Amino acid sequence: MDTTNPNWFLKARLKTRQLLLLIALDDYRNIHRAAEELHMTQPAASKQIKDLEEMLDVRLFERLPRGMEPTIYGETMIRHARMALTSLALAHDDIVALKAGLAGQVEVGVIMTPAMALLPRAIARIKEHAPLLRIGVQLESSNVLLDKLKHGTLDFMIGRILEKEDSTGLIYEELTEEPACAVVRPDHPLLDNKNLTLEDIAGRPWILPPPGSILRHRFDMMFLRAGLQPPVNVVDTTALLLVTALLQQTDALHVMPQEVAQYYASLNVMRILPIDLPCTMDAFGIIRQQDHLLSPGAELLLGAVRAAAAEIY
Repeated sequence: MDTTNPNWFLKARLKTRQLLLLIALDDYRNIHRAAEELHMTQPAASKQIKDLEEMLDVRLFERLPRGMEPTIYGETMIRHARMALTSLALAHDDIVALKAGLAGQVEVGVIMTPAMALLPRAIARIKEHAPLLRIGVQLESSNVLLDKLKHGTLDFMIGRILEKEDSTGLIYEELTEEPACAVVRPDHPLLDNKNLTLEDIAGRPWILPPPGSILRHRFDMMFLRAGLQPPVNVVDTTALLLVTALLQQTDALHVMPQEVAQYYASLNVMRILPIDLPCTMDAFGIIRQQDHLLSPGAELLLGAVRAAAAEIY
């Protein structure tokens, strides 16, 4: 059939149940288990998939001895099925919210640095004008947020697109780079040394992001480029509660994004060491899906984020 028509699914009478079946097959990779999940018989489920394949004139799944594996066409349909059903679920949530006297809902993802100043400022600004807008915030790493964005569970995110990530179909608006710095407890003896060098801190105890993370790689390379061995007396963690407790109880140093460090320094929880680290994370920015129509609430928050970024950065 002609699938170039943007409304092909109307002529094909595509059923919501077929979309649910696609997702169940992706989850279970077994027609029997997928049919059970949807309270269907296996022959009925098989016919639904066969009808869909005939509509599209492609094979969506490879039938294997131990289950079913989606083809490249199947993976495409599964991704769009998830997005379509998520969008319908959010539409229902918006209607329920409006009936309850609220003003809609927006879901945004954010990495740690913009979660400290940028997003709070934007949310505070929005709440002055739209106090009934429900705002959901998910704080995760960029790769986790990108996966959620692609599955349609986020309206937009503030983070970075890593080199290994597929950026097809994404719109990226760069906001700023993310320099890193070293922090210690407020009464740390190194704070009195105004001429610190990398050699002075290489042999100190450190609390660091785990190996494999971007910041840890940049941190280790910083010492190697200076002809020094990276610190070996290390505790690996990104849990800020544990980091702050360890800093208070030991002479350890910690590396973190400068904007985050400035926030904690303002609370007198930690201090920034007087040394410029040649260690910078990649820039972060606003990321959204090219084909995702933002709700009025999401557009409001997106505009507030852009305005706050112009003031801060």
